[in-house]
Amino acid sequence: MLRDLAAFMLLLPALHAADPFEGVRDSIRRQLAETSVPSVAVAVARDGRIVWEEGFGWADREKRIPATAHTMYSLASISKPFTATGLMVLVRRGAIVLDKPVNDYLGSAKVRARVGDAAQATVRRVANHTAGLPLHFQFFYRGEPNRPPSRDETILRFGNLVAAPGEGYSYSNLGYGILDHVIARASGRSFAEFMRTSVFFPLGLTRTSVDFGPELEDYAAVRYGSDGLPIPPYEFDHDGASAVWSSAHDLVRFAMFHLKAHLPEQKPILPDDLIDAMQNPTAAIGANSGYGVGWRVDDHPAGRIVSHSGGMPGVLTDLRMVPSEKLAVVVLSNASAGLPQRIADQIVSALLPAWKPSRNQPSAPNLPIPKQLLGSWKGHLSTYKAEIPLTVRILESGDVHAQLGTQLKMLWNDTRWDGVAIRGRMPGDLGIEECARGPRVLQFTLTPRGNVLNGPVSATSEMGRPRPAGAVTQWVELTRQ
Repeated sequence: MLRDLAAFMLLLPALHAADPFEGVRDSIRRQLAETSVPSVAVAVARDGRIVWEEGFGWADREKRIPATAHTMYSLASISKPFTATGLMVLVRRGAIVLDKPVNDYLGSAKVRARVGDAAQATVRRVANHTAGLPLHFQFFYRGEPNRPPSRDETILRFGNLVAAPGEGYSYSNLGYGILDHVIARASGRSFAEFMRTSVFFPLGLTRTSVDFGPELEDYAAVRYGSDGLPIPPYEFDHDGASAVWSSAHDLVRFAMFHLKAHLPEQKPILPDDLIDAMQNPTAAIGANSGYGVGWRVDDHPAGRIVSHSGGMPGVLTDLRMVPSEKLAVVVLSNASAGLPQRIADQIVSALLPAWKPSRNQPSAPNLPIPKQLLGSWKGHLSTYKAEIPLTVRILESGDVHAQLGTQLKMLWNDTRWDGVAIRGRMPGDLGIEECARGPRVLQFTLTPRGNVLNGPVSATSEMGRPRPAGAVTQWVELTRQ
Protein backbone atom coordinates (compact mmCIF):
# COMPACT_ATOMS: atom_id res chain seq x y z
CA MET A 1 0.00 0.00 0.00
CA LEU A 2 2.85 2.40 0.85
CA ARG A 3 4.47 1.48 -2.46
CA ASP A 4 1.22 2.37 -4.29
CA LEU A 5 0.95 5.69 -2.44
CA ALA A 6 4.55 6.57 -3.32
CA ALA A 7 3.89 5.78 -6.99
CA PHE A 8 0.79 7.98 -6.95
CA MET A 9 2.74 10.85 -5.39
CA LEU A 10 5.35 10.57 -8.13
CA LEU A 11 2.56 10.67 -10.73
CA LEU A 12 0.90 13.83 -9.35
CA PRO A 13 3.19 16.37 -11.09
CA ALA A 14 2.61 14.63 -14.42
CA LEU A 15 -1.17 14.67 -13.90
CA HIS A 16 -1.01 18.35 -13.01
CA ALA A 17 1.07 19.15 -16.08
CA ALA A 18 -1.35 17.23 -18.30
CA ASP A 19 -4.25 19.47 -17.28
CA PRO A 20 -4.19 22.45 -19.68
CA PHE A 21 -6.86 24.29 -17.72
CA GLU A 22 -5.30 24.51 -14.26
CA GLY A 23 -3.81 27.92 -14.94
CA VAL A 24 -7.15 29.15 -16.29
CA ARG A 25 -8.91 27.93 -13.14
CA ASP A 26 -6.50 29.90 -10.95
CA SER A 27 -6.96 32.96 -13.14
CA ILE A 28 -10.75 32.75 -12.97
CA ARG A 29 -10.73 32.55 -9.17
CA ARG A 30 -8.36 35.52 -8.98
CA GLN A 31 -10.38 37.62 -11.42
CA LEU A 32 -13.65 36.89 -9.62
CA ALA A 33 -12.09 38.16 -6.39
CA GLU A 34 -10.59 41.25 -8.04
CA THR A 35 -13.70 42.30 -9.95
CA SER A 36 -16.47 41.19 -7.57
CA VAL A 37 -18.20 39.44 -10.49
CA PRO A 38 -20.64 36.98 -8.88
CA SER A 39 -19.93 33.94 -11.03
CA VAL A 40 -18.57 32.41 -14.22
CA ALA A 41 -19.39 29.07 -15.84
CA VAL A 42 -17.21 27.50 -18.53
CA ALA A 43 -17.39 24.51 -20.84
CA VAL A 44 -14.95 23.22 -23.46
CA ALA A 45 -15.51 20.52 -26.06
CA ARG A 46 -12.98 19.03 -28.43
CA ASP A 47 -13.13 16.15 -30.90
CA GLY A 48 -16.75 15.41 -30.09
CA ARG A 49 -16.53 15.25 -26.29
CA ILE A 50 -16.69 17.69 -23.39
CA VAL A 51 -13.19 17.97 -21.88
CA TRP A 52 -13.92 20.57 -19.19
CA GLU A 53 -16.99 22.13 -17.60
CA GLU A 54 -17.11 23.95 -14.29
CA GLY A 55 -18.80 26.77 -12.39
CA PHE A 56 -17.11 29.36 -10.19
CA GLY A 57 -18.65 31.75 -7.66
CA TRP A 58 -22.29 32.35 -6.84
CA ALA A 59 -25.25 31.94 -9.16
CA ASP A 60 -27.31 33.59 -6.41
CA ARG A 61 -25.34 35.45 -3.73
CA GLU A 62 -28.32 36.10 -1.49
CA LYS A 63 -29.39 32.44 -1.36
CA ARG A 64 -25.77 31.18 -1.43
CA ILE A 65 -26.39 29.00 -4.48
CA PRO A 66 -23.08 28.12 -6.17
CA ALA A 67 -22.66 28.27 -9.93
CA THR A 68 -22.18 25.00 -11.79
CA ALA A 69 -21.88 23.93 -15.40
CA HIS A 70 -25.63 23.24 -15.29
CA THR A 71 -26.68 26.67 -13.98
CA MET A 72 -28.86 28.50 -16.50
CA TYR A 73 -27.53 31.90 -17.55
CA SER A 74 -29.18 34.61 -19.56
CA LEU A 75 -27.39 34.48 -22.93
CA ALA A 76 -28.22 37.95 -24.32
CA SER A 77 -27.21 37.95 -28.01
CA ILE A 78 -26.11 34.31 -28.09
CA SER A 79 -29.89 33.91 -28.43
CA LYS A 80 -29.42 34.81 -32.10
CA PRO A 81 -27.69 31.56 -33.18
CA PHE A 82 -30.51 29.64 -31.47
CA THR A 83 -33.15 31.69 -33.28
CA ALA A 84 -31.26 31.25 -36.55
CA THR A 85 -31.22 27.48 -35.98
CA GLY A 86 -35.00 27.51 -35.52
CA LEU A 87 -35.32 29.59 -38.67
CA MET A 88 -33.26 27.07 -40.64
CA VAL A 89 -35.44 24.20 -39.36
CA LEU A 90 -38.35 25.95 -41.07
CA VAL A 91 -36.22 26.55 -44.17
CA ARG A 92 -35.56 22.80 -44.27
CA ARG A 93 -39.30 22.14 -44.03
CA GLY A 94 -39.98 24.53 -46.91
CA ALA A 95 -42.02 26.89 -44.72
CA ILE A 96 -39.55 29.79 -45.19
CA VAL A 97 -37.33 30.80 -48.11
CA LEU A 98 -34.30 32.85 -47.08
CA ASP A 99 -34.21 35.03 -50.18
CA LYS A 100 -37.87 36.04 -50.13
CA PRO A 101 -38.90 39.42 -48.66
CA VAL A 102 -39.39 39.21 -44.91
CA ASN A 103 -42.69 41.06 -45.41
CA ASP A 104 -44.02 37.93 -47.16
CA TYR A 105 -44.01 36.25 -43.74
CA LEU A 106 -45.49 39.13 -41.73
CA GLY A 107 -49.10 40.14 -41.21
CA SER A 108 -50.55 43.64 -41.44
CA ALA A 109 -47.52 45.08 -39.63
CA LYS A 110 -44.68 45.16 -42.16
CA VAL A 111 -41.29 46.82 -42.39
CA ARG A 112 -41.28 50.13 -44.29
CA ALA A 113 -38.47 51.73 -46.26
CA ARG A 114 -37.26 55.22 -45.39
CA VAL A 115 -34.39 54.44 -47.79
CA GLY A 116 -34.31 51.81 -50.54
CA ASP A 117 -36.95 49.18 -51.31
CA ALA A 118 -38.62 47.13 -48.57
CA ALA A 119 -39.01 44.22 -51.01
CA GLN A 120 -35.21 43.86 -50.92
CA ALA A 121 -35.27 43.28 -47.14
CA THR A 122 -35.14 39.50 -47.41
CA VAL A 123 -35.19 37.01 -44.57
CA ARG A 124 -31.48 36.36 -45.19
CA ARG A 125 -30.65 40.06 -44.98
CA VAL A 126 -32.58 40.38 -41.73
CA ALA A 127 -30.62 37.37 -40.40
CA ASN A 128 -27.21 38.77 -41.45
CA HIS A 129 -27.95 42.36 -40.34
CA THR A 130 -27.94 43.93 -43.82
CA ALA A 131 -31.68 44.63 -44.19
CA GLY A 132 -31.22 48.24 -43.07
CA LEU A 133 -33.04 47.89 -39.74
CA PRO A 134 -32.02 50.27 -36.94
CA LEU A 135 -30.49 50.14 -33.48
CA HIS A 136 -33.10 48.82 -31.06
CA PHE A 137 -33.24 47.20 -27.63
CA GLN A 138 -35.79 47.51 -24.85
CA PHE A 139 -35.82 46.09 -21.32
CA PHE A 140 -39.09 45.79 -19.36
CA TYR A 141 -38.46 45.11 -15.67
CA ARG A 142 -40.70 43.10 -13.34
CA GLY A 143 -42.51 45.40 -10.93
CA GLU A 144 -42.61 48.35 -13.34
CA PRO A 145 -45.80 49.34 -15.19
CA ASN A 146 -44.34 49.15 -18.71
CA ARG A 147 -44.85 45.81 -20.45
CA PRO A 148 -43.54 44.62 -23.82
CA PRO A 149 -45.83 45.58 -26.70
CA SER A 150 -46.95 42.98 -29.21
CA ARG A 151 -44.48 42.24 -31.97
CA ASP A 152 -46.86 43.79 -34.49
CA GLU A 153 -46.89 47.01 -32.45
CA THR A 154 -43.09 47.09 -32.26
CA ILE A 155 -42.85 46.63 -36.03
CA LEU A 156 -45.44 49.38 -36.63
CA ARG A 157 -43.57 51.79 -34.37
CA PHE A 158 -39.95 51.00 -35.20
CA GLY A 159 -39.79 48.72 -38.25
CA ASN A 160 -38.26 51.37 -40.52
CA LEU A 161 -35.42 50.61 -42.92
CA VAL A 162 -32.92 53.41 -42.24
CA ALA A 163 -30.43 52.14 -44.83
CA ALA A 164 -31.00 50.51 -48.20
CA PRO A 165 -31.17 46.70 -47.93
CA GLY A 166 -27.84 45.15 -48.85
CA GLU A 167 -25.99 48.47 -48.46
CA GLY A 168 -23.97 47.35 -45.45
CA TYR A 169 -23.85 45.56 -42.10
CA SER A 170 -25.67 47.21 -39.19
CA TYR A 171 -26.34 45.08 -36.11
CA SER A 172 -30.02 45.12 -35.12
CA ASN A 173 -31.83 43.34 -32.31
CA LEU A 174 -35.05 44.43 -33.98
CA GLY A 175 -34.23 42.14 -36.92
CA TYR A 176 -34.14 39.08 -34.69
CA GLY A 177 -37.31 40.24 -32.95
CA ILE A 178 -38.91 40.25 -36.38
CA LEU A 179 -37.48 36.77 -37.07
CA ASP A 180 -38.98 35.33 -33.88
CA HIS A 181 -42.33 36.68 -35.14
CA VAL A 182 -41.71 35.10 -38.57
CA ILE A 183 -40.96 31.77 -36.88
CA ALA A 184 -44.14 31.93 -34.83
CA ARG A 185 -46.31 32.81 -37.83
CA ALA A 186 -44.71 30.20 -40.14
CA SER A 187 -44.86 27.40 -37.55
CA GLY A 188 -48.28 28.20 -36.08
CA ARG A 189 -46.82 28.07 -32.55
CA SER A 190 -45.46 30.63 -30.14
CA PHE A 191 -41.76 31.29 -30.60
CA ALA A 192 -40.96 29.79 -27.18
CA GLU A 193 -42.98 26.63 -27.86
CA PHE A 194 -41.51 26.14 -31.33
CA MET A 195 -37.97 26.51 -30.01
CA ARG A 196 -38.68 24.10 -27.14
CA THR A 197 -40.16 21.35 -29.31
CA SER A 198 -38.14 21.80 -32.53
CA VAL A 199 -34.68 22.88 -31.30
CA PHE A 200 -34.04 22.49 -27.56
CA PHE A 201 -35.60 19.08 -26.88
CA PRO A 202 -34.40 17.37 -30.11
CA LEU A 203 -30.86 18.50 -29.28
CA GLY A 204 -31.18 17.23 -25.69
CA LEU A 205 -30.90 20.72 -24.18
CA THR A 206 -32.94 20.32 -21.00
CA ARG A 207 -31.56 23.45 -19.30
CA THR A 208 -32.28 25.76 -22.24
CA SER A 209 -35.39 27.90 -22.61
CA VAL A 210 -36.82 31.10 -24.06
CA ASP A 211 -37.09 32.96 -20.76
CA PHE A 212 -38.15 30.44 -18.11
CA GLY A 213 -41.11 29.48 -15.98
CA PRO A 214 -41.36 28.74 -12.25
CA GLU A 215 -40.13 25.16 -12.77
CA LEU A 216 -36.69 26.44 -13.86
CA GLU A 217 -36.25 29.42 -11.51
CA ASP A 218 -34.16 27.44 -9.01
CA TYR A 219 -31.63 26.64 -11.74
CA ALA A 220 -31.16 30.19 -13.08
CA ALA A 221 -28.36 32.61 -12.23
CA VAL A 222 -29.48 35.98 -10.88
CA ARG A 223 -28.39 38.94 -13.01
CA TYR A 224 -26.42 41.56 -11.05
CA GLY A 225 -26.03 45.26 -11.84
CA SER A 226 -23.02 47.54 -11.76
CA ASP A 227 -23.95 48.42 -8.16
CA GLY A 228 -23.61 44.75 -7.15
CA LEU A 229 -27.34 44.39 -6.47
CA PRO A 230 -29.70 41.90 -8.14
CA ILE A 231 -31.47 43.21 -11.21
CA PRO A 232 -35.20 42.40 -11.32
CA PRO A 233 -36.13 39.96 -14.09
CA TYR A 234 -36.80 41.72 -17.38
CA GLU A 235 -38.40 41.01 -20.74
CA PHE A 236 -37.97 42.31 -24.30
CA ASP A 237 -39.83 43.13 -27.48
CA HIS A 238 -37.12 41.18 -29.36
CA ASP A 239 -37.05 37.71 -27.78
CA GLY A 240 -35.29 36.13 -30.74
CA ALA A 241 -32.36 38.50 -30.19
CA SER A 242 -32.00 38.27 -26.42
CA ALA A 243 -34.36 36.02 -24.41
CA VAL A 244 -32.72 32.55 -24.43
CA TRP A 245 -31.31 31.08 -21.20
CA SER A 246 -28.94 28.11 -21.18
CA SER A 247 -26.30 26.36 -19.12
CA ALA A 248 -22.65 26.11 -20.10
CA HIS A 249 -23.18 22.34 -20.47
CA ASP A 250 -26.12 22.77 -22.84
CA LEU A 251 -24.53 25.60 -24.80
CA VAL A 252 -21.34 23.69 -25.53
CA ARG A 253 -23.46 20.75 -26.74
CA PHE A 254 -25.37 23.18 -28.98
CA ALA A 255 -21.97 24.25 -30.34
CA MET A 256 -21.01 20.59 -30.86
CA PHE A 257 -24.12 20.19 -33.02
CA HIS A 258 -22.94 23.12 -35.14
CA LEU A 259 -19.49 21.50 -35.33
CA LYS A 260 -21.26 18.45 -36.80
CA ALA A 261 -20.22 16.19 -33.92
CA HIS A 262 -23.38 14.06 -34.48
CA LEU A 263 -23.90 13.15 -30.83
CA PRO A 264 -26.06 10.01 -30.54
CA GLU A 265 -28.57 11.70 -28.21
CA GLN A 266 -29.12 14.62 -30.60
CA LYS A 267 -31.58 14.44 -33.47
CA PRO A 268 -30.30 15.75 -36.81
CA ILE A 269 -32.67 18.72 -36.98
CA LEU A 270 -30.46 20.25 -39.72
CA PRO A 271 -28.39 18.51 -42.38
CA ASP A 272 -24.70 19.39 -42.63
CA ASP A 273 -25.21 21.58 -45.71
CA LEU A 274 -27.58 23.90 -43.83
CA ILE A 275 -25.17 24.04 -40.90
CA ASP A 276 -22.50 25.10 -43.41
CA ALA A 277 -24.86 27.69 -44.90
CA MET A 278 -25.32 29.29 -41.48
CA GLN A 279 -21.54 29.65 -41.17
CA ASN A 280 -21.10 31.11 -44.64
CA PRO A 281 -20.50 34.86 -44.18
CA THR A 282 -22.82 36.74 -46.54
CA ALA A 283 -22.30 40.16 -44.93
CA ALA A 284 -18.91 41.85 -44.49
CA ILE A 285 -18.16 43.32 -41.06
CA GLY A 286 -14.49 44.14 -41.67
CA ALA A 287 -11.52 43.02 -43.73
CA ASN A 288 -11.45 39.54 -42.20
CA SER A 289 -14.87 39.28 -40.56
CA GLY A 290 -18.40 38.58 -41.70
CA TYR A 291 -21.81 37.43 -40.55
CA GLY A 292 -23.81 34.47 -41.81
CA VAL A 293 -27.17 33.24 -40.55
CA GLY A 294 -26.86 33.85 -36.82
CA TRP A 295 -23.06 33.47 -36.64
CA ARG A 296 -20.12 35.85 -36.79
CA VAL A 297 -17.21 34.41 -38.79
CA ASP A 298 -13.59 35.61 -38.47
CA ASP A 299 -10.54 34.48 -40.41
CA HIS A 300 -7.72 34.06 -37.88
CA PRO A 301 -4.18 32.63 -38.04
CA ALA A 302 -5.34 29.84 -35.72
CA GLY A 303 -8.18 28.96 -38.11
CA ARG A 304 -11.65 30.19 -38.96
CA ILE A 305 -13.53 31.26 -35.83
CA VAL A 306 -17.33 30.92 -35.74
CA SER A 307 -18.71 32.73 -32.74
CA HIS A 308 -21.23 34.92 -31.00
CA SER A 309 -21.12 36.99 -27.84
CA GLY A 310 -23.73 38.75 -25.78
CA GLY A 311 -24.05 41.59 -23.33
CA MET A 312 -26.82 43.49 -21.55
CA PRO A 313 -27.66 44.45 -17.93
CA GLY A 314 -26.24 41.73 -15.67
CA VAL A 315 -25.02 39.56 -18.56
CA LEU A 316 -21.84 38.95 -20.53
CA THR A 317 -21.39 35.77 -22.58
CA ASP A 318 -18.98 34.29 -25.12
CA LEU A 319 -19.23 31.27 -27.42
CA ARG A 320 -16.45 30.36 -29.88
CA MET A 321 -15.97 27.49 -32.26
CA VAL A 322 -12.88 26.56 -34.28
CA PRO A 323 -14.28 24.04 -36.79
CA SER A 324 -10.86 22.94 -38.10
CA GLU A 325 -9.90 21.94 -34.54
CA LYS A 326 -13.36 20.59 -33.61
CA LEU A 327 -13.12 22.97 -30.65
CA ALA A 328 -15.89 24.85 -28.81
CA VAL A 329 -15.44 27.19 -25.84
CA VAL A 330 -18.25 28.65 -23.70
CA VAL A 331 -17.90 31.28 -20.95
CA LEU A 332 -20.99 32.69 -19.21
CA SER A 333 -21.33 35.32 -16.48
CA ASN A 334 -24.14 36.97 -14.53
CA ALA A 335 -22.62 40.47 -14.54
CA SER A 336 -21.69 42.80 -17.38
CA ALA A 337 -17.97 43.06 -16.52
CA GLY A 338 -15.57 41.97 -19.29
CA LEU A 339 -14.42 38.61 -17.89
CA PRO A 340 -15.88 36.12 -20.41
CA GLN A 341 -13.87 37.39 -23.39
CA ARG A 342 -10.62 37.38 -21.41
CA ILE A 343 -11.27 33.90 -20.03
CA ALA A 344 -12.22 32.56 -23.47
CA ASP A 345 -8.94 33.95 -24.85
CA GLN A 346 -7.04 32.19 -22.06
CA ILE A 347 -8.77 28.88 -22.75
CA VAL A 348 -8.19 29.00 -26.50
CA SER A 349 -4.55 30.07 -25.94
CA ALA A 350 -4.02 27.06 -23.68
CA LEU A 351 -5.18 24.73 -26.48
CA LEU A 352 -4.01 26.48 -29.67
CA PRO A 353 -0.47 27.89 -29.57
CA ALA A 354 -1.14 30.04 -32.66
CA TRP A 355 -4.00 31.86 -30.96
CA LYS A 356 -3.74 35.58 -30.34
CA PRO A 357 -6.66 37.73 -29.18
CA SER A 358 -8.28 39.67 -32.01
CA ARG A 359 -7.62 43.37 -32.07
CA ASN A 360 -10.53 45.78 -31.92
CA GLN A 361 -11.63 47.16 -35.26
CA PRO A 362 -10.32 50.71 -35.79
CA SER A 363 -12.96 53.35 -35.21
CA ALA A 364 -14.35 55.33 -38.11
CA PRO A 365 -12.17 58.31 -39.06
CA ASN A 366 -13.11 61.80 -37.96
CA LEU A 367 -12.68 63.82 -41.15
CA PRO A 368 -13.18 67.55 -41.75
CA ILE A 369 -16.83 68.34 -42.42
CA PRO A 370 -17.25 69.12 -46.14
CA LYS A 371 -18.18 72.71 -46.99
CA GLN A 372 -21.37 71.67 -48.76
CA LEU A 373 -22.79 70.57 -45.40
CA LEU A 374 -22.20 73.90 -43.68
CA GLY A 375 -25.19 76.09 -42.95
CA SER A 376 -28.76 75.58 -41.77
CA TRP A 377 -30.97 72.56 -42.36
CA LYS A 378 -34.64 72.43 -41.43
CA GLY A 379 -37.25 69.73 -41.41
CA HIS A 380 -38.78 67.19 -39.05
CA LEU A 381 -37.97 64.38 -36.71
CA SER A 382 -40.71 61.87 -37.50
CA THR A 383 -41.93 59.54 -34.74
CA TYR A 384 -44.79 57.07 -34.85
CA LYS A 385 -46.87 59.71 -33.04
CA ALA A 386 -45.96 63.06 -34.62
CA GLU A 387 -43.58 65.11 -36.72
CA ILE A 388 -41.46 67.41 -34.56
CA PRO A 389 -39.81 70.45 -36.17
CA LEU A 390 -36.01 70.18 -36.15
CA THR A 391 -33.36 72.73 -37.10
CA VAL A 392 -29.69 71.79 -37.42
CA ARG A 393 -26.94 74.34 -38.04
CA ILE A 394 -23.48 73.07 -38.99
CA LEU A 395 -20.66 75.55 -38.40
CA GLU A 396 -17.26 75.78 -40.07
CA SER A 397 -15.66 75.22 -36.65
CA GLY A 398 -17.19 71.73 -36.64
CA ASP A 399 -19.76 72.62 -33.99
CA VAL A 400 -23.36 71.56 -34.64
CA HIS A 401 -26.30 73.38 -33.02
CA ALA A 402 -29.76 71.81 -33.01
CA GLN A 403 -33.23 72.61 -31.76
CA LEU A 404 -35.96 69.98 -31.56
CA GLY A 405 -39.48 71.43 -31.32
CA THR A 406 -39.73 73.85 -28.41
CA GLN A 407 -36.93 72.15 -26.47
CA LEU A 408 -33.78 74.11 -25.64
CA LYS A 409 -31.19 74.67 -28.35
CA MET A 410 -28.38 72.16 -27.85
CA LEU A 411 -24.79 71.69 -28.94
CA TRP A 412 -24.02 68.23 -30.30
CA ASN A 413 -21.39 66.22 -28.45
CA ASP A 414 -18.94 63.81 -30.11
CA THR A 415 -19.61 65.24 -33.57
CA ARG A 416 -17.95 63.24 -36.36
CA TRP A 417 -17.92 63.16 -40.15
CA ASP A 418 -16.80 59.73 -41.37
CA GLY A 419 -16.99 60.42 -45.08
CA VAL A 420 -20.57 59.15 -45.40
CA ALA A 421 -22.60 60.56 -42.51
CA ILE A 422 -22.37 63.25 -39.87
CA ARG A 423 -22.90 61.92 -36.36
CA GLY A 424 -23.52 63.55 -33.01
CA ARG A 425 -25.49 63.29 -29.80
CA MET A 426 -27.44 65.55 -27.47
CA PRO A 427 -30.02 65.21 -24.67
CA GLY A 428 -33.61 65.27 -25.87
CA ASP A 429 -37.12 63.85 -25.76
CA LEU A 430 -38.92 62.29 -28.73
CA GLY A 431 -42.31 62.72 -27.07
CA ILE A 432 -43.13 58.99 -27.28
CA GLU A 433 -44.01 56.70 -24.39
CA GLU A 434 -40.67 54.84 -24.59
CA CYS A 435 -38.84 58.08 -23.72
CA ALA A 436 -40.99 58.58 -20.60
CA ARG A 437 -39.12 55.70 -18.94
CA GLY A 438 -36.02 57.79 -18.18
CA PRO A 439 -33.58 60.37 -19.58
CA ARG A 440 -32.45 59.79 -23.16
CA VAL A 441 -29.56 60.86 -25.34
CA LEU A 442 -30.43 61.38 -29.01
CA GLN A 443 -27.81 59.88 -31.33
CA PHE A 444 -28.02 61.26 -34.89
CA THR A 445 -26.57 59.64 -38.02
CA LEU A 446 -27.43 61.93 -40.94
CA THR A 447 -26.40 61.31 -44.55
CA PRO A 448 -26.39 64.02 -47.26
CA ARG A 449 -28.39 63.08 -50.35
CA GLY A 450 -28.36 66.13 -52.62
CA ASN A 451 -30.19 68.94 -50.86
CA VAL A 452 -31.55 66.51 -48.29
CA LEU A 453 -29.90 65.47 -45.03
CA ASN A 454 -31.62 62.45 -43.51
CA GLY A 455 -31.10 59.39 -41.38
CA PRO A 456 -31.89 57.68 -38.09
CA VAL A 457 -31.95 59.17 -34.62
CA SER A 458 -31.74 56.73 -31.69
CA ALA A 459 -33.04 57.69 -28.25
CA THR A 460 -30.75 55.76 -25.90
CA SER A 461 -30.81 55.52 -22.11
CA GLU A 462 -27.59 55.54 -20.12
CA MET A 463 -26.21 51.98 -20.17
CA GLY A 464 -24.19 52.55 -17.00
CA ARG A 465 -27.38 52.76 -14.96
CA PRO A 466 -28.42 49.59 -13.07
CA ARG A 467 -31.71 49.48 -15.03
CA PRO A 468 -31.31 51.07 -18.49
CA ALA A 469 -34.52 51.18 -20.50
CA GLY A 470 -32.87 50.68 -23.90
CA ALA A 471 -32.77 52.40 -27.29
CA VAL A 472 -35.42 53.10 -29.94
CA THR A 473 -34.92 54.68 -33.35
CA GLN A 474 -36.93 57.11 -35.45
CA TRP A 475 -36.25 59.17 -38.60
CA VAL A 476 -34.97 62.66 -39.47
CA GLU A 477 -35.57 64.44 -42.80
CA LEU A 478 -34.00 67.88 -43.34
CA THR A 479 -33.59 70.18 -46.35
CA ARG A 480 -31.01 72.88 -46.93
CA GLN A 481 -32.09 76.44 -46.16
